[in-house]
Amino acid sequence: MNDFIASALLGLVEGITEFLPVSSTGHLIVAADLLNFRDAGGTFEIVIQLGAVLAVIVYYARDLWGQARALPTCADTRRLWLGIAVAFLPAAALGYLFSDEITRSLFSPLTVAISLILGGAVLWWIEGRTFPASTTALTQVSPRQALLVGCAQCLALVPGVSRSASSIIGGLLTGLDRPTATAFSFYLSIPTLGLATLYALIKGQEALNGMQLGPLLLGLGVSFVTALIVIGWLLRYVSRHNFRGFAVYRMLAGLVILGWALWH
Repeated sequence: MNDFIASALLGLVEGITEFLPVSSTGHLIVAADLLNFRDAGGTFEIVIQLGAVLAVIVYYARDLWGQARALPTCADTRRLWLGIAVAFLPAAALGYLFSDEITRSLFSPLTVAISLILGGAVLWWIEGRTFPASTTALTQVSPRQALLVGCAQCLALVPGVSRSASSIIGGLLTGLDRPTATAFSFYLSIPTLGLATLYALIKGQEALNGMQLGPLLLGLGVSFVTALIVIGWLLRYVSRHNFRGFAVYRMLAGLVILGWALWH
């Protein structure tokens, strides 16, 4: 398949799935395999995540600018970004230590299928319970809650689990209401995906040099536009719905991918 078409399709997959509780990494692994897209070390898939990060920054640009100005004087703003930093650290440490082993051992359609099915079952079970919400604003998130969300996000190092699902569910379990847990997950994506992309650029410089710039920029651009649309939609969706529909999708998609992986 033409590199530009494959890059655009992968960018579309990344943009749609990055912030939904369905695992963008898992979908990219399967999509790249279906498109016969060869990417040494997964560098392309990681780099186009930058489009999703930029989408968050653009969507929250006014808030982020206001927080940057208020940071020296506003205790609530400092509390928020301390929480983001605390939540970022567990996955950053584990990713740094074990990224090569994870990529080598777990980046396969079979792993994705199993993770989607199990994660869907957990998501369905979680949505059948009621968790009291004591935190209804980002500036109320405590360091303890942030750390627990960060620990939950570590599960997403396994492809198919979903960074957004693990962090949002972690937020719900620690007492955040659904809109706050979702917004915190978006904010957490800025350092998590942004620094993961930077690390991939540095570590995968050789693989990156072998790629064509045009397809890479196209994939990144498609990812950005699509993710920007999805962020607004998801924030409206979670204000009125739970995630059981995504749980059903995960289990069905996992079964299809499992059958394909075993047959393939």
